[in-house]
Amino acid sequence: MTCASADAIQRHTRRDDAPHSSFHLSTLTRMVLPRHIGFIPDGNRRWAVGNELPKEAGYAHGIEPGLSLFEQCQRLGIEEVSVYGFTQDNTRRPTAQTEHFRSACVAFAQEIVRRGAALLVVGDERSSQFPAELAGYRQRCAGGIKVNFLVNYGWEWDLDGLRTGQLHSEQVSRMELIVRWGGGRRLSGFLPVQSVYADIYVVDELWPDFDPSHLDSALAWFQKQDRTLGG
Repeated sequence: MTCASADAIQRHTRRDDAPHSSFHLSTLTRMVLPRHIGFIPDGNRRWAVGNELPKEAGYAHGIEPGLSLFEQCQRLGIEEVSVYGFTQDNTRRPTAQTEHFRSACVAFAQEIVRRGAALLVVGDERSSQFPAELAGYRQRCAGGIKVNFLVNYGWEWDLDGLRTGQLHSEQVSRMELIVRWGGGRRLSGFLPVQSVYADIYVVDELWPDFDPSHLDSALAWFQKQDRTLGG
């Protein structure tokens, strides 16, 4: 499905059973929300192993949490989000895993477009690892909240674009906040230029165990940070 075909079937209403943020409107009006948040949804394979499933089964269980997080950001009025799908390094994993995480990325991308995302897929589309179904999203779709979805992304590939004058991710703005699930204290090559002044909040829970309170806590923590941007 391309951007043009998706525009005709966008759905801007959320499901009644979607999990709700614990923030009330009165609280939100007193908060300074980041304009652009980055998300690193880590821990799918560890979650699968902990639930006695094959490692590759964990990726499908990360789709619904992603949709819930997307709708939470919509309700909060976040202008732009960047989401790590998979990296060029990830494609070295066993074939069963690469097939499953590519499939999960396609399902997630197509669904958020149906829900009103202005989607831009950022990644090396020249590789056979890049899902052909996402080629139409290499230019941003019209829509509401901007979503930058990193698929077959590599930080070296991104910076290599400077050889011809600009980053491959040049349409992605600077992030103020990055939230990572799975307990890892690293960026794993996540948009190195745009993350230069981002505050990083780590959630110990694994990604498939996402709960809206995770983002609520990250936003509350963000309020307490001294964002001088080096000044």
